[in-house]
Amino acid sequence: MTRVFNFSAGPAALPEPVLRQAADEMLDWRGSGVSVMEMSHRGKEFMSIHAQAQALLRELLAIPPNYKTLFMQGGAIAENAIVPMNMLRGKASADYIDTGEWSRRSIEEAARYGRVNVAATSKDSGYTRLPARETWQLDPEAAYVHICSNETIGGVQYHFTPEVGDVPLVADMSSEILSRPVDVAKYGLIYGGAQKNIGPAGLTIVIVREDLTGHALPCTPSAFDYAVVAAHDSMFNTPPTYAIYIAGLVFQWLKDQGGLAAMAQRNEAKARLLYDFLDASSFFSSRVERSCRSMMNVPFHLKDPSLDEAFLKGAQARGLVQLKGHRIVGGMRASIYNAMPLEGVQALVDWMQEFEAQHG
Repeated sequence: MTRVFNFSAGPAALPEPVLRQAADEMLDWRGSGVSVMEMSHRGKEFMSIHAQAQALLRELLAIPPNYKTLFMQGGAIAENAIVPMNMLRGKASADYIDTGEWSRRSIEEAARYGRVNVAATSKDSGYTRLPARETWQLDPEAAYVHICSNETIGGVQYHFTPEVGDVPLVADMSSEILSRPVDVAKYGLIYGGAQKNIGPAGLTIVIVREDLTGHALPCTPSAFDYAVVAAHDSMFNTPPTYAIYIAGLVFQWLKDQGGLAAMAQRNEAKARLLYDFLDASSFFSSRVERSCRSMMNVPFHLKDPSLDEAFLKGAQARGLVQLKGHRIVGGMRASIYNAMPLEGVQALVDWMQEFEAQHG
């Protein structure tokens, strides 16, 4: 069996040891005689899987005790609605920072439930940078301030936690969560879909400060009310059991690698290798401002777009897959999440060097 280097933005590559363990346990989880997919979510076997995954997540992110960790469903797109349902808390508006396509979608969804103040935007740059913090027009009476900490499509990432005063900071961290340490206490709420750095699609991670729960809009479905989900330990409805199981295996793998500080060093090395090549090349380029380039999603362009298909075809032949850029920005995109080894990025750079030598 030949494994390729999968640069997909999501669902994304998983660590091979996790896949092998899941395969070994597929028919019989640790002597139970059943697959995890067949278990009752309230049986002692799955409850132990669930508890272990929760404990490992809290350990990896050093989550303070006054925060709830919720396993939900619907991905970040559903959470774009669930956040204002829970977080407006009787206030009229919320501040949003517009840094790309996923920020825009969050803004559109939130506008269904309250007034959205776009406090800053980088639209004028084509979303190739972050708006300078001093330009943000924040409302001190806002219910919360929302950011997308890493724009998967545009490749823009916050390398700092913005100071927003006493207003809770809310972050969609879908495509960077668990790639580096985070000071959870600086946020009121963190959420993200699992299909980038955590596991298969179907699971959404929510980390919310306990005092911010219990104020959901009357229209909020019970299964989307953070207080209800927390009170039932994410078991109000049947959770995505297999996705939680795989997430737990990934959490253990991350711990075995040395935790998030070690992963951050690896991710920085991978990103540096690719960006250094892009900056030295006259044939390939990155359009994102250097100060806010993503460590996870690296969009890049060929000098001659007519060669895009030839580049992708050659990459495919070399086992480098899912490199086509999102239709909104075009070009190429290499997503280099935790599970992408340095060898995969080196293989990509080698092919880029070869292609430039042939066509540059």
